[in-house]
Amino acid sequence: MLNKYARAFFTRVLTPFAAFLLRRGVSPDAVTLVGTAGVMAGALVFFPRGEFFWGTIVITLFVFSDLVDGNMARQAGVSSRWGAFLDSTLDRVADSAVFGGIALWYAGRGDDNVLCAVAIFCLASGQVVSYTKARGESIGLPVAVNGLVERAERLVITLVAAGLAGLHGFGVPHIDVLLPFALWVVAVGSLVTLGQRVVTVRKEAAEADAAAAPGSEATS
Repeated sequence: MLNKYARAFFTRVLTPFAAFLLRRGVSPDAVTLVGTAGVMAGALVFFPRGEFFWGTIVITLFVFSDLVDGNMARQAGVSSRWGAFLDSTLDRVADSAVFGGIALWYAGRGDDNVLCAVAIFCLASGQVVSYTKARGESIGLPVAVNGLVERAERLVITLVAAGLAGLHGFGVPHIDVLLPFALWVVAVGSLVTLGQRVVTVRKEAAEADAAAAPGSEATS
């Protein structure tokens, strides 16, 4: 849902910046790589130490590269299969770093095995949700469903909660409960989304197989 509205808005906002980078000779692939490296640094340096506010600030500064690189490619007329593959692959890497950093916190100084497991579930389910769509499309199905919690929702919910939870270190009481709550929301939402996509692929596959079956044209 956020992909539909927020992406269009931020694409318009970031278009001048994308044009500026192109004029400076920066390539879309370079932006993709730097953005992913920045997200990983913010997540894996700050989150395992419980510095969620500063980690979220760093991640937010780099996460918009996901919109900038595609914008640059379209402006330059160099959109390619390689660029799309690189962008999608590194998105998975960045997502893993975010939830992996949170899991490391709860496995260490955060001292909560249940929330560590929930963070790992969020990491894994996010990868599987993305895989179901990619695999469905690879076998010729449209996978015409968005789902309850897609990548944009997972990141926004988690990062907003992590950033606010980080204010606990500045003396704001009880606000740290937002991160556990967000993790449970993302975990349940990802599970629902996975179910939606599996059901959709099953239905589309059955319809495609029926249409391709011998004699289907004669009986239609």
